[in-house]
Amino acid sequence: MIRKLVLMSALLLCVSAGNAKKQKVVFTTQPQMHCPNCEKRVKTNLRFEKGIKEIETSVEKQTVVVTYDDKKTSPEALIKCFKSFGYDARILKPGETVQKEAHECQNEM
Repeated sequence: MIRKLVLMSALLLCVSAGNAKKQKVVFTTQPQMHCPNCEKRVKTNLRFEKGIKEIETSVEKQTVVVTYDDKKTSPEALIKCFKSFGYDARILKPGETVQKEAHECQNEM
């Protein structure tokens, strides 16, 4: 009886873990990312936020695409996370593009 109860509990945990919804959100940052070091700084710091599943950065498009577990974090929490390492972030609207500024990066690592 106890063995069955433990097995059922384990199965329920596995099923509930699979119910987490993955969401994607696209951010742009200020200051802008200008080089691979900027991208590395963003990825390195964001990966510590709970619920992050994947981070894709593009200096050319000035985007940071974050795939996250909506049960563990939110876009608002991610924006606060960006602030913690020196970036202001905002969510891009669908189809919105950002022009890359011409100046060079000042944040050499």
